[in-house]
Amino acid sequence: MPSGATLNVAGSTSGLPDNTPVFAAYLSNDSDQSITDSTVTKIQFDAERIDTAGAFDTSNYRFTVPSGQAGKYFITCEAKFSCSTQNTVVGTAVYIYKNGSTYHSTNYTGAGYISGTQYNILGNCLNVSTVIDLAEGDYIEGYGFIKVSSGTPKIQEGNDQSTWIEGFKLV
Repeated sequence: MPSGATLNVAGSTSGLPDNTPVFAAYLSNDSDQSITDSTVTKIQFDAERIDTAGAFDTSNYRFTVPSGQAGKYFITCEAKFSCSTQNTVVGTAVYIYKNGSTYHSTNYTGAGYISGTQYNILGNCLNVSTVIDLAEGDYIEGYGFIKVSSGTPKIQEGNDQSTWIEGFKLV
């Protein structure tokens, strides 16, 4: 423990730094986000679960590092993809962007299957996570990509907030 920190019998601490700021934003339950086939598209995270520093902007869908909060961050992003026709999904990808450029990504190649009224990719959701150095004013965004052989591709909102981006500063 750092000098001056204390640990009480119940296990809580005082004098220790915490992992803030913390943010968690998601694509709201209002509607799916239609995207253009084979085009990397910014995900419209328009609602928040938590934002300790008020640093996630739901109008431009990005987290901006607040003043005095530079450091290493853990960032994770997940998207749920679907298509209007069965077995047409060729591939998907999820990206974490730093300052407008790809920083980290993951992808999946495979066919889709039926689930309710939407045709979802196998596994339904795709996730990417990373640890990243961020300076004051740097910003983070989530992007998605889907390639289909036919039909209308979408990023789904889901009642379970299944398309999201989250992060926190590491201490």
